[in-house]
Amino acid sequence: MTRKVEEAVATIRFDERGLAPAIVQDAATGQVRMLGYVNAEAIRKTLETGWVHFWSRSRQRLWMKGETSGHKLELVELRPDCDGDTLLLLVRPHGPTCHLGRESCFDTPPLACGPASQPSTVQVIEDVARVIAQRRREPHADSYTSYLFREGIDKIAKKIGEESAEVIVAAKNADAYALANEAADLLYHLLVLLEAAGVERERVWAVLRERRGRAQPD
Repeated sequence: MTRKVEEAVATIRFDERGLAPAIVQDAATGQVRMLGYVNAEAIRKTLETGWVHFWSRSRQRLWMKGETSGHKLELVELRPDCDGDTLLLLVRPHGPTCHLGRESCFDTPPLACGPASQPSTVQVIEDVARVIAQRRREPHADSYTSYLFREGIDKIAKKIGEESAEVIVAAKNADAYALANEAADLLYHLLVLLEAAGVERERVWAVLRERRGRAQPD
């Protein structure tokens, strides 16, 4: 293990301060979580422990992400860019990454949008899930999502049952417009249920990835 760690460190082109920028990305969703800086020691600790470490430029010390909050970043893969002077860390997040309690440090309004700004399906699902999580942390009196959290699991589960029935009816009626709307309602309530139950979406994506890799029955 030590030899492989040193070989990995040797491939990185650190700057004159001995640092390299590291982009942190959710391995399951592709969401960019944060940008930090690493030195050789941070890389070693990350590879040896499996938890992402950085070098703090302000405090001038090594630190593990989540060492205080518990919201750690579990390393899935580390890769350099084509020049070897910037790193991409694919991770499995254990809770929010931003110090403000947001999932991503880039969970901010865009300063500008280009002509090709249509979000992907994954981005839409993640955006909806982030708003749902925020409504749980910061309830709004006039928010339907906050109302569901106040009512609890039983109410949310009942809504999923109702929406599931409406999806079936729309499908049997061959009503594509209604089916799309009812399916969206079902997905939304499922995301609310996962948040209320404290189940990370990554667990669901992991199950789907595992099933996708299985041989299908004849």
